[in-house]
Amino acid sequence: MNADWWKKAVVYQIYPRSFLDTDADGIGNLNGITEKLDYLNDGTPNSLGIDAIWLNPFYPSPQCDFGYDVMDYYNVDPQYGAIEDFDRLLAEAHKRSIKIIMDVVPGHTSHLHPWFIESRSSKRSPKRDWYIWKPPRAFRGYPNNWLGVFGGRAWDYDGKTREYYYHNSLPEQPDLNWRNPEMAKAFLSAMAFWLDKGVDGFRIDVINYTMKDQQFRNNPLCLGRRPYDMQRHIYDKDRPDAVEVANKMRALTDKYPNKMLVGEVYIDNPDEAARYLGENGDGLHMAFNFSFMFSRFRAEIFKKKVETWERAIGDRGWPAYFLSNHDYVRHISRYAKGKWTEARARVAAAMLLTLRGTPFVYQGEEIGMRNLWLWKHEVLDPIGRKYWPVHPGRDGERTPMQWNSEKYAGFSTEDPWLRVHPNHKTVNVALEEKDPTSLLNFYKKLIRLRKENPALQMGDYKSFEGVPEGIFAYLREGGGQKILIALNFTQKPLQFSVGKGGIGRVLLSPLETVNADIKPSQIKLPPCGILIAEL
Repeated sequence: MNADWWKKAVVYQIYPRSFLDTDADGIGNLNGITEKLDYLNDGTPNSLGIDAIWLNPFYPSPQCDFGYDVMDYYNVDPQYGAIEDFDRLLAEAHKRSIKIIMDVVPGHTSHLHPWFIESRSSKRSPKRDWYIWKPPRAFRGYPNNWLGVFGGRAWDYDGKTREYYYHNSLPEQPDLNWRNPEMAKAFLSAMAFWLDKGVDGFRIDVINYTMKDQQFRNNPLCLGRRPYDMQRHIYDKDRPDAVEVANKMRALTDKYPNKMLVGEVYIDNPDEAARYLGENGDGLHMAFNFSFMFSRFRAEIFKKKVETWERAIGDRGWPAYFLSNHDYVRHISRYAKGKWTEARARVAAAMLLTLRGTPFVYQGEEIGMRNLWLWKHEVLDPIGRKYWPVHPGRDGERTPMQWNSEKYAGFSTEDPWLRVHPNHKTVNVALEEKDPTSLLNFYKKLIRLRKENPALQMGDYKSFEGVPEGIFAYLREGGGQKILIALNFTQKPLQFSVGKGGIGRVLLSPLETVNADIKPSQIKLPPCGILIAEL
């Protein structure tokens, strides 16, 4: 087995609650994922062709933050099935050579987790220091000025023990104290439980929030849209020693062959994100590049973000890229521009799946699922319930997967937990599978192309200079191949040159015939044009 399988993989993110409901309760489950494995990869070109699945949390949870408030790291929430259902999913995925990556939440637990129940029971509790407790200042004042990312103070007063506990997110999500070695050992033991079952890696939730300033100093103030944004968060996150959490997790996973760690380092600073890769193979294998995801739809911006990330990583790790996930407006909606919307989505997909690095594709992205606007009474996400409409919440990117044009989009036979997007009549898997020109079949072609060409998997990256504004052109070279990728981010035709002579062979292009000759010195791209050619 290839120890670096994750470098060649295309990872598909599944939000289990919204993927497929097989027990008619309106909520997706693990058996629904198992049922659709052949859609993801059945070993033929008819399937999407992905290599790994990242599963959002399915642990037992009161669902205050839809699974990111964990009350048992060793089990499956009954809404999603049983531990035996996970075992079957894992076995069936591995039969199809699909890896399983679990989501792990190291920053906090649910307030109903036995650890926290014990911690808050008494100041003398042996687990008291597993969480962050501070006595009040004068007149029951807060320990400092820190605020919660979901709104309000980050400190909640416990009347029984007369101290405050810290929560970066909701009050129902008390933060763990990673400076306590016993807590760290217990958390790593939970990760080992799933590794022993055979999972292939972990996506680590907001790992840069795990450590806090030991002196608990006040954050300095600044300008911002909402109170949380009116502080510079230099003491409650992004602490230098947060890398040690990544080191501990890497030391654990290195005891198991061929495992992978990818971290959500939620910061728009590539140099800071790259720190979590460690220095000598002792950190994460990959970290998500949020500056790439936050980019506007401009060739020059994406080029700059990619090359800044390449420099920041150096030889320490491997790039990971994504454009959509469960927390952010889907990129097809962010980049929407009238009749050009789907064409832009194709350009984005071609970029994502041909850059050096591991691409992460969010469920429904491959069929062009759009964000759904919800009215306030429909909003379930805690961020949206507090800040709608300034921040409408994250429900819009979490709507049920659109499998067909039936009443509930083939997701369920009953009313789903979130309203189905009304465009499911025309945007769904069943329709797009039949249309050879669909976005779904375009994703299949790109993923297959990536698998068939070693330069697109492991080759070096080098961009071309001197191309017209609006063109992102780069070379992937490796495995005895040179592959040119040229992308037109504008709505006008552009002509340019990336070489003085020679002939290339078209691998993918909407206008050129596959295997047709192409001259790198005379490239013509239509509006939102795409060219992938072997030189």
